[in-house]
Amino acid sequence: MNAPTCTVYEFSRADSIRRTDAEPGSFRVAAKKFPLHVLVVDDEPLIRWSIVESLADFGIDVEQAADAASALRMITTAALPFDVVVLDLRLPDMHDLSLLATLRQLLPGTRFILMTAFGTPDVLTEAALLGATVLNKPFELDTLADLVAGDRH
Repeated sequence: MNAPTCTVYEFSRADSIRRTDAEPGSFRVAAKKFPLHVLVVDDEPLIRWSIVESLADFGIDVEQAADAASALRMITTAALPFDVVVLDLRLPDMHDLSLLATLRQLLPGTRFILMTAFGTPDVLTEAALLGATVLNKPFELDTLADLVAGDRH
């Protein structure tokens, strides 16, 4: 007589679910980590779109904001916390690192990537003190994707 089986679903990405069979009583964790939840903040629509599309191609759950006020609103109302925030240094309503400092207080466990074409030594030092990785513009989208994904990619 064959032992009964139960169905176990393995999640590798939001759009990739694989069904396997396991014996009852031999519970195993089959689900991998769910997709990263990332916020991209940049006032340039084409840059923001490029980043969002590139990250989404890797199965990353991406949301976007065009300015500091929108980013703060999204962070304080999000159903799920953000794992990574990709942030442009210069936004229409904020031109310094004060948004990064505020977000760091609101999201202490989040990784931050600061994008800038204005990476002066002072900016680089202060961003590092706030725990951000600085990515100088222009950059390759694959480089950003590697930074966002960390060891998950």
